[in-house]
Amino acid sequence: MKHLLKMSDLSKADIIDILNLADQLKYELKHNIPHRHLEGKTLGMIFQKSSTRTRVSFETGMYQLGGNALFLSSRDLQIGRGEPVQDTARVLSRYLDGIMIRTFEQKEVEDLSEFGNIPIINGLTDYCHPCQVLADLMTVREYKGQFD
Repeated sequence: MKHLLKMSDLSKADIIDILNLADQLKYELKHNIPHRHLEGKTLGMIFQKSSTRTRVSFETGMYQLGGNALFLSSRDLQIGRGEPVQDTARVLSRYLDGIMIRTFEQKEVEDLSEFGNIPIINGLTDYCHPCQVLADLMTVREYKGQFD
């Protein structure tokens, strides 16, 4: 899986794989087992909608995995203000290893994935919030043991 744009892009097997990896990383963190899978990687975090939990969770996650998070507010970028999303995607793809975007339009997330060449994570659009759904599924599985 290259991108996380919406839940309907994921198969049941993809979802289970993501949840299994999340469980493993949670276990390793709890037991002080280093898991620096993103050593030397940088995630650009585009926020056109502010959020305390999304920003802190992505920044903390990148740190725990050995990577770096770069906060980019709507004031830092020209998306929608003179620079097409296509150009932003190409430029950011040269400097970053991935992008998480929290924005209004799903099309913006889709355009970033189409015109860039790095993984794109949908941190929230008016259409969907796949990271929250995955976190909720992880919690349900943790407390209920299954999804049935």
